[in-house]
Amino acid sequence: MSTLILIVDDEPDLVATLEYNLKREGYETRSAQNGRDALAAFATPPAADLVILDLMLPDMPGTEVCRRLRATESGRAVPVLMLTAKGDEIDRVVGFEVGADDYVTKPFSVRELMLRVGAILRRAAPEPSEPGPTIFGRLRMDREAHRVWVDEEEVALTALEFRLLATFLDRRGRVQSRDTLLTDVWGMSPDVTTRTVDTHVKRLREKLGPAGAYVETLRGVGYRFRDAPDDGE
Repeated sequence: MSTLILIVDDEPDLVATLEYNLKREGYETRSAQNGRDALAAFATPPAADLVILDLMLPDMPGTEVCRRLRATESGRAVPVLMLTAKGDEIDRVVGFEVGADDYVTKPFSVRELMLRVGAILRRAAPEPSEPGPTIFGRLRMDREAHRVWVDEEEVALTALEFRLLATFLDRRGRVQSRDTLLTDVWGMSPDVTTRTVDTHVKRLREKLGPAGAYVETLRGVGYRFRDAPDDGE
């Protein structure tokens, strides 16, 4: 099945350029010029495998589109690459806080964007794993189904949050520096900073509730997922 990419931008020339280059790379495309149409396009089967989303849209901010996508069953795991003419760090942080997976500032080279798209899709691809769920104390993860539960209550994670948690689980008991996480989870995107790692770890902990305590902060070093749950958990 072909990979479908939804392009959301109100600049027709840019959309046409992206469609042309994405199709040359073998992707299928769909486009929308505002947030309302983007949400409707995403809800129309087949769902997109990746969304390229402009931050500045005529009817609602791209961050709001991303937030609404993440609130849906089919949209919680879809990778989102955000485009914006703004370059301030606060804009990047807000984008990542609502669930964007990567960030490109306009103007950008089409070649760079194609590389980012490929990297995001590779990160989002399911990795071979042992059959059945991974159980750790109050936490249960089913990688094939892309689902996580804490105390048998399902937790909705974005694709990047899911990958971050899987990385922690696979390396439990071992210290993970922020640079290591940037390389292995984000692919060391030049627009991603160590502060972004902290933001995502904070959001992951919040979503995991009581199981968030399994992710420990080592000041000046990074993070470590416990090698075993506490007694009684």
